[in-house]
Amino acid sequence: MSPTAYPLTWPHNIPRTKNKAASKFKTGLPAALKNVRSSLQLFATDSGKKVEGITISSNVTLGVDRPDDPGVAVWFTWDGMSVCIAVDRYPKVEDNVQAIYHIIDGRRTELRHGGLHIVKATFTGLLALPAPDHRSWREVLGFGGLDPVNPDWIADAYRKLARERHPDQPGGSHDAMAELNRARADALREIGS
Repeated sequence: MSPTAYPLTWPHNIPRTKNKAASKFKTGLPAALKNVRSSLQLFATDSGKKVEGITISSNVTLGVDRPDDPGVAVWFTWDGMSVCIAVDRYPKVEDNVQAIYHIIDGRRTELRHGGLHIVKATFTGLLALPAPDHRSWREVLGFGGLDPVNPDWIADAYRKLARERHPDQPGGSHDAMAELNRARADALREIGS
């Protein structure tokens, strides 16, 4: 996956937040962006390892500073690791950017008190893995074309297929179950459930 500044490039391995939380941040978008950039520079200095290829990805574009999807993902490479910190917890883009600043600052605190190995372990959970090639949710769940579906039909198809694809079943596997879980999540997200 090659991240873009616009539109939002969200990592496939981080779930989206359904219920947004109220934020107490008072930082505007320009200041929050500046905080993220300077915190990444300070993190590079503190760790003695380069931070490169920084992409701040969102749905903010010229004339649209309050997009329907306020999520933000900061992609970068540090010590050879492709990392993505993605936040969509808050209803405002600037609050999600400021949250990312605090997350990076938290890694600086880990570095000071725990050392480089602690930060590397933490970043392992934030690795920006490439999105696997995967079939559409309709194909995985057995819904054709543009046939209408509802949450109950999705749940029924999921349960039926989970009995066959679960790793504990003959012929089942972790990969098949992961594909099924992803398909269910994609289907529910697309129909707005």
